[in-house]
Amino acid sequence: MPELSTVNAFDFGMILLYFGIVIWVGIYSAKRNKGTEDFFKAGGQVPWFMAGVSNWVSGFSAFMFVAAAGYTYNNGTSAALLFTSAFWAYLLGYKYFAPMWRRARIAAPLQFLTRRYSPSTTYFFTVFSIPIQIVGLAQGLYILAIFVSAAVGLDTETFNVLGIELSGLQMTMLVVGVVMIVYSVIGGLWGAVLSDAVQGVVILVVSVLILPISMHYLGRDVGGGILAGVGRIFDELPTELLIPHGDPTNPFFLGSYIFMMILGYNVAWHLVQRYNSVPTERDARKMAMLCAWLSLLGPLLWILPVMGSRVIFPDIAALWPNLEEPAEASFVSLAMLLLPHGMIGFVVAAILSATLGQANDAFNWLSASITKDVYVPLRKRLGFADPSDHHQMRTAQFTMLVVGLTSVGFAFFIATLGGAFEFNLRYFSMVTGSMLMPVFLGLIYRKTPWWSGIACVIAGVATTFTLFGLSLFPDMVFPRNVIGTAVACTTVFVISAFFYREDDPKSQEAQRLDRDLRTPVKEESGETDPAAMQVYGMVGNVCWLLSVVLLSATLLPTTEIAPASINALGAAILALLGWWLRRIARVEN
Repeated sequence: MPELSTVNAFDFGMILLYFGIVIWVGIYSAKRNKGTEDFFKAGGQVPWFMAGVSNWVSGFSAFMFVAAAGYTYNNGTSAALLFTSAFWAYLLGYKYFAPMWRRARIAAPLQFLTRRYSPSTTYFFTVFSIPIQIVGLAQGLYILAIFVSAAVGLDTETFNVLGIELSGLQMTMLVVGVVMIVYSVIGGLWGAVLSDAVQGVVILVVSVLILPISMHYLGRDVGGGILAGVGRIFDELPTELLIPHGDPTNPFFLGSYIFMMILGYNVAWHLVQRYNSVPTERDARKMAMLCAWLSLLGPLLWILPVMGSRVIFPDIAALWPNLEEPAEASFVSLAMLLLPHGMIGFVVAAILSATLGQANDAFNWLSASITKDVYVPLRKRLGFADPSDHHQMRTAQFTMLVVGLTSVGFAFFIATLGGAFEFNLRYFSMVTGSMLMPVFLGLIYRKTPWWSGIACVIAGVATTFTLFGLSLFPDMVFPRNVIGTAVACTTVFVISAFFYREDDPKSQEAQRLDRDLRTPVKEESGETDPAAMQVYGMVGNVCWLLSVVLLSATLLPTTEIAPASINALGAAILALLGWWLRRIARVEN
């Protein structure tokens, strides 16, 4: 079994540098936030390419580099059917959902529910979403901390913070959670977009390098190169790993998975913000198409290397005895074997960045909804004066802070339970589809009464709980939940249409929304504000900074397997990206 490198001081320096960059991005973004229009939707002036990269990155989390890598290690090519399925979801977004969300003419995501159904529906969804998002953020932070603390050797350490003894796992959750909260509170949506762009750079460089390096390593043992390494995978892996099998080949499972991707990548609230952050409908479509191709090609960069790790590490449990599922360390094991110091820190930063980006999106849309759709209307109903724009932005930041601190605290609680992974899986399978189906159906068909959205949620949740309680189809839990929820929500939605009254005063806003959705948004110039293009230059500067750091890492001691030339190659890629981004900023200005 090959021996892995350990994280050294320079790698820790790379991780700390990444944290510093993320916080600096938040401070930089704060200067662009003049009010809630900027804080919640970046003034509608995000360049489409930047918005597309941001949206693609926001679909990542530790799941992609950890749980998805573990699935690929155990199941082989079946992973390709699942993890590229977002391609089809984004194509549907390009065709229909991108222009529809632009035409909805909303300032905060859940304002759609107010227009389509009623203010009561928005209150219901917001209150229902708060615990779901807190649990999701906490569980994501916990999963990430388990992995990172083990990868950097903190899992067996203890720390004393203000007289409180913390385990290495708890300390990791605390540090990552604080960084997550700080840059989210400061930066708003501009902070999310720009930090996602930086994270996209990190993920891209790591993914592009790990594919040829891992294949070359496999090929050198048989006297060949990259193609010989690919040949070893097909020669040495069991046949069942080379041919799609298991759940992904079950039409009910695959169909359910793709349907969930369609919901998650077309009507999830963070994506609604992205579609409304670009200047035009055309930009929204281009953003969706960019995400489609990134979602198809991106996973292919790491699926083959992880399959190769099955050849390199046939007994991966021996390398990671402290992990509940050692196969989930397959990607980072490749990095710690084949990459030199400096680049190893880059990999840990990539895994951190993926989860931080997803968390930032959850913070942003939830704070936007609580502020715009709950706090402001509630003040009016209580007889208070309308809050100023500045007041609303500070309320949103305070909301982010409270949600963030609660999530970190709940992550500590999950840790005391020893995990609750199965609980997390079942919990979200019971609520996610139920929350998104009314949005999906309501955007397509607009002639149902104001209460139909709430009725759909109740029907979906009740159905899923009933299916769990009766233990029906225990071998097909995922498709059972997805299909059951979809059928229940659709049935209630269709039945509610018979109660729709066009002359009902509560139907007037939905009728106006229907007219808006049929009317393209008039764009004055169709061009992004030149000042907004400066963000390309900022991300380009970050690329150059990381390039210089990686170049300096070539002076560190290396091994034959992980030579300094890999750091030099990474530095060259970053320098080229930085030059290209800065050139875009100059040309557009």
